[in-house]
Amino acid sequence: MPDTPQPRQSQSHQPGIEAEMEPRPESAMAKWKGSGKLTGKVALVTGGDSGIGRAVAIGFAKEGADVAILYLDEGQDAEETKRLIEAEGRRAVAIAGDIGDAQVCDILVQRVVGELGRIDVLVNNAAEQHVCEDFSEIPTEQVEKTFRTNILGMMWVTRAALKHMGEGSAIVNTTSITAYQGNPTLIDYASTKGAIVAFTRSLAKSLQKRGIRVNAVAPGPIWTPLIPASFSAERTAEHGAQAPMGRAGQPDEVAPAYIFLASNLDSSYISGQVIHPNGGTVVNG
Repeated sequence: MPDTPQPRQSQSHQPGIEAEMEPRPESAMAKWKGSGKLTGKVALVTGGDSGIGRAVAIGFAKEGADVAILYLDEGQDAEETKRLIEAEGRRAVAIAGDIGDAQVCDILVQRVVGELGRIDVLVNNAAEQHVCEDFSEIPTEQVEKTFRTNILGMMWVTRAALKHMGEGSAIVNTTSITAYQGNPTLIDYASTKGAIVAFTRSLAKSLQKRGIRVNAVAPGPIWTPLIPASFSAERTAEHGAQAPMGRAGQPDEVAPAYIFLASNLDSSYISGQVIHPNGGTVVNG
């Protein structure tokens, strides 16, 4: 994996476009050899057009799952992810919509079930973040939008999907290292990620009687479109340098954690837990 800083770059639109990044993230799971861990399963991945979501979606396909991805408006990235899923011989569905709207979540999930029949694995991955140097000046609209996308949307998608999930299903939520360490310029984002940890643990207890496992993944600094779409060119160029490994991780290095947690062959005795692919930072919880 590369260990040099990324070039200076930024994007003006969130959640960012992978096709415009330099270098492009490693998110196609090109070296992953599937072993049928998800054969016959149907997976839904929010924020599945690029970055971690793309790697997870393709990894699931390589393991035998049909995959639906939800995305905001990154059509070019979404079509490429759909193409790569289909290249593995699996069915792929890509649907645009804003999960910050509860009614939209219901419609999106119904469309997925209409196309693929059910949902066996749900990955709640969609998120946004916005830098604010002075919390006393943080816009109300920003806080509300970040919470709608990152945690409320996660709850609404899960609520809708659970109507179509049964015993043996799995839910994997994307939280973040910021939930454990905090971040002085991403306070609203870090707060939503902390809420996701509590949501994961509580939902795991709630769904235990239904035989549905719920876990989470807390990535550290990963090279995804959200980075140049969030930070200045200078900060983007140094993304990941603070990690013990001295570099940003790649989506392909994170996706195996989701495959592990989605697979009953691997993680049937694991629920309410968080995995930390973060380049070597030790966190509690």
